[in-house]
Amino acid sequence: MSDEARTEAAREATQPAVTRSERLDRLPFTRLHGKLLGGSGIGWALDAMDVGLISFILAALATEWNLSQAQVSWVASIGFVGMAIGASVGGLLADRIGRRQVFALTLLVYGLATGASALVGGLAALIVLRFIVGLGLGSELPVASTLVSEYAPKRIRGRVVVILEAFWAVGWIAAALIGYFVVPLENGWRWAFLIGMVPAAYALVVRRALPESVRFLERKGRTDEAEAAVRRFEAAAGVAAVPSPPAQPEPAPPHWRELWTARFRRRTLALWVAWFGVNFAYYGAFIWLPSLLVAQGFTLVKSFEYTLIITLAQIPGYALAAFLIEKWGRRATLATFLAGSAVAAVLFGQADTVAGIIAAGMALSAFNLGAWGALYAVTPEVYPTALRGTGAGAAAAFGRIASIVAPLCVPVLIATGGSPLAFGVFGVAFVVAMVGSLFLPDLTGVALEET
Repeated sequence: MSDEARTEAAREATQPAVTRSERLDRLPFTRLHGKLLGGSGIGWALDAMDVGLISFILAALATEWNLSQAQVSWVASIGFVGMAIGASVGGLLADRIGRRQVFALTLLVYGLATGASALVGGLAALIVLRFIVGLGLGSELPVASTLVSEYAPKRIRGRVVVILEAFWAVGWIAAALIGYFVVPLENGWRWAFLIGMVPAAYALVVRRALPESVRFLERKGRTDEAEAAVRRFEAAAGVAAVPSPPAQPEPAPPHWRELWTARFRRRTLALWVAWFGVNFAYYGAFIWLPSLLVAQGFTLVKSFEYTLIITLAQIPGYALAAFLIEKWGRRATLATFLAGSAVAAVLFGQADTVAGIIAAGMALSAFNLGAWGALYAVTPEVYPTALRGTGAGAAAAFGRIASIVAPLCVPVLIATGGSPLAFGVFGVAFVVAMVGSLFLPDLTGVALEET
C-alpha cells in the first residue's frame, strides 16, 4: 500500500461513520445537483409539452375532422387512462429496477407514440396512440420527482422539487407557442406531433447522463456504485468523503397494500384526495381551455393567443411556491395555493370580458401550478425509500382517474350551466384537495429516512 493510500485509510478510520444519505443531505447545492435538476427538468418540460399540445391539436381537429364534443372528450381522456396505468406501473418498476431506467424508458415510449400520431388518418388510430403516450407520460412524473428528491439536500429538498415542477411551465409554454405558430398551418397538427418526438431522442441523454438513486442502489446491494455516486457529489462540493457503514441487506420488496397499513393509511388517504381534486380541476380546465374560448366566439388564433398569455402566469406561481415551501412549510404552502386556485376558478367562470378572462385565467394558472409544485414536493417525502416510488406512483395513478373523468364531464357541465357551472365545480374540486392537504404530515427539513 502506498503512503498516500495509508494516509487516506487512516483518515477515514478516525472519522465518524455516517450513512450515504446523511452525506448527501449535508452537501450544499452543487453543479451536479444542477445537472440532475436540469436533466430531469427537461424531461419534465417535454412531458408538459406533450400534454399541452393535445389541447391545441384537439381544437384544430374538431374543425378539420368535424368531431363532436364527445369524440374530443374521449381523445383527451384516453391519454389519462394510460397515465393512470403508467403511474402505478412506473412507480412499482422504479422501486424494482431503478429510477433512471424507468425515466428513460418512459421518455422513449411516449416520444415514439407521439411522433407516430402525426401519421394517423382517423380517430380510432389516434385514440390508440394517445393511450400509449399516456402510459409513458404517467410513468415519468412520479419517477423523476422521486429521483430528484432523493438527491436534494434536506434543507432545500422541497424548493428543489418545486423548481423541477416549474419546468412544466416551460413545456406548456412551448406547447402554447407551437399551438400558436404551427397548429393553425395546413397540416400543422401533424407537424406539432412530429415535434413531440423529441423525448424519444432525449431518453438517450437521461440514460447516459443522469445518476441512479443512491438509496435505490444501496437497497439493491450495489454498494460500490452508491459510494461512487456520493463521492462524485462530495467532490463537486469540495467536501471530503467520510466512511459509511455497510449497507443493510435489502428486505423483501413491500407490497402496495402496505400503503394502507396503520403507519401510512392517513398519509395515503390525504395524498390521494389531494391528487384527485387537483387533477380533476386542472385537466378539466386547461385541456378544454382553447376549445372553450373558441366556443365563446374567439377565433382559433385568438384563443391560442389568450391561452399562451394565461400560461405565462405559471412561472411566477412556481417561483412563489418555491420560495414559500421552505419558509411556510409544505402543508401551509399547498393549502394556500389550493385555496387561491378555488377562488380564481370561480372568478374565471364568471368572467365575460377579454380583460376579465385573461386576469382570472392568469390567477388560476399561477395558483394552480404553484399548488402542483408543492404537491410534487410533498408526495415523495411521505414514504420511506422502499415504498417511495410505489406510493408516489399510486397517488398519481389515483389522481389520473380524475383527469380521465374531468374532460368527459366538461361538455355536460357546459351544456347544463355554461362556464360558471363548470368552473364552479372546479373550484369545489380545489377545496376538496385543500382539505386533503391539511391532513398530510409536514416534513420540512426532515431527512427522507425519518419519514
